[in-house]
Amino acid sequence: MRSQRRRRALHPGGRRRALVVLWGVGGVLAWLALVAPDDLSTLSVQSLVRLPLEGVVAVAVLLALSLVGLPSRVRAAVAAGIGVLLALLLTLKVLDTGLLQALGRPLRPTQDWTYAGSGLGFLTDSVGRPLAVLVVVLGAVGWTLGVVLLGWSVVRLQGLVDRRRRGALLGLGAAAVVWTALAATGLELPDGRAVASTDAAGLVARHVLQVRSDLQDRTTFAREIAIDPFRAAPASHLLQGLRGKDVVVVFVESYGRVAVEGSPISAGVDATLRTATSRLQASGVGSRSAFLTSPTFGGISWLAHSTLQSGLWVDSQERYDTLLTTHRLTLSGAFRRAGWRTVDAVPSDQDDWPQGEAFYGFDHLYGAGNLGYAGPRFGYSTMPDQYVLAALQRLELTPGPRRPVMAELDLTSSHSPWAPLPSLVRWASVGDGSVFDPMPALGDTAAHVWADQQRIAAAYGQSVEYSVGAVTSFLQTTTDPNLVVLMLGDHQPSDAVSGAHAGRDVPVTILAKDPRVLSRVAGWGWQPGLLPTAGAPVWRMDAFRDQFLSAFSR
Repeated sequence: MRSQRRRRALHPGGRRRALVVLWGVGGVLAWLALVAPDDLSTLSVQSLVRLPLEGVVAVAVLLALSLVGLPSRVRAAVAAGIGVLLALLLTLKVLDTGLLQALGRPLRPTQDWTYAGSGLGFLTDSVGRPLAVLVVVLGAVGWTLGVVLLGWSVVRLQGLVDRRRRGALLGLGAAAVVWTALAATGLELPDGRAVASTDAAGLVARHVLQVRSDLQDRTTFAREIAIDPFRAAPASHLLQGLRGKDVVVVFVESYGRVAVEGSPISAGVDATLRTATSRLQASGVGSRSAFLTSPTFGGISWLAHSTLQSGLWVDSQERYDTLLTTHRLTLSGAFRRAGWRTVDAVPSDQDDWPQGEAFYGFDHLYGAGNLGYAGPRFGYSTMPDQYVLAALQRLELTPGPRRPVMAELDLTSSHSPWAPLPSLVRWASVGDGSVFDPMPALGDTAAHVWADQQRIAAAYGQSVEYSVGAVTSFLQTTTDPNLVVLMLGDHQPSDAVSGAHAGRDVPVTILAKDPRVLSRVAGWGWQPGLLPTAGAPVWRMDAFRDQFLSAFSR
């Protein structure tokens, strides 16, 4: 009995300590919402030692509510509202941080919500449905708890202000004087951030302006779509310089400039490209290379695909959705108009895609379900790139009387998480893909790779070496003298590999056995071989369509 009384006597003190700890956690979250940078590369303890004007204003509001004598329920409701606003601000900052890491840009509120399904699909493909559901549930629970905690913390702060108005008034006055002095002197941290912070207000203002800009962009993009010098080009004039040739546009996932230039991983990729250049030259295949600037970074590959195809700068989901409702002439549409059979192979697609025919002008669509693959998955990738190339050869590029083929292939073996990775096998052994069955168990897991930054970069480099090696090996083994291949990246990999503030350039290479094809593009100034150097031409990706159609059309 005596021990039970002792425990009961201690219980109120333990509860108070727990409440103080929770209040402290809420205070930390509020401080992060107000002063933490959204760029992780600049996050440090020092970057948090700042005085936010928005915090001073929030305390001033709480004090004003107390001084005018509003009912306690009203004061608590306003305080809870301030807490919710802080939670939303912190959410916005977290989303900005995540998108800066993944896509190299902050949140676009009017558009990025449409990527939720794609993000969940990628997470499911990478770690499996049970773990993906667990991550989503934990995230939702954590967000809800954060909102409740911040609301409760500010209500508790309101109660403290009510009880100690004089102290609150003195503290508020001192904070206002200090902030004004810091702002007047322009005192900055070493990273250039002002100690007298207005970051939270600036963040909200930037997003408001972004929303306004995105809404205005609808009119701008409509005008751009209407300008098309090839819209009325007769079929007899289009692509005369490629008559009788099979043309394959190969997008290599995440094949960015970082893979070939100025990074520890570029040595292996460069060696692969140099070796492939020599072997292809020996087999009579010539090549020219340069760089294209992609409209996207780290993901959302379809923006790059549509930009190359349409000759328009498609850098947002809204532009993409708008474009697909128009009759803009695409590269594949131009080939179809000129008499080619047009096909699209996207091994990651598992759903119907009516826009493939309606907008892009493809006669046939290949996806995960109709390429005949019977092998294992490799992380995100439903099948190895080598299998996709072999399937194209078997299904569309067979020798004999047929229409010439134009194909777009969206390869995925170099898609994050870059583990496990397949390896090349003899082309005669590819079959239905069951030859790849043992490989996933022999490779690294995504969890192992992503536990170490160096392993992430190394796995990315190996995936690009594999993907580029598959394409060039395919070219070495094909007997089609009229095959023309355009190989390019869709975007740079995420910050985990590219680093902070990387550019958006991707390598691009045109390859052909017929020297007349390369002579048509001699005026482009592209460099010989598969490896563009630092001095290679750089075009915006939306410039390619018109340059290509002009080079090969009358």
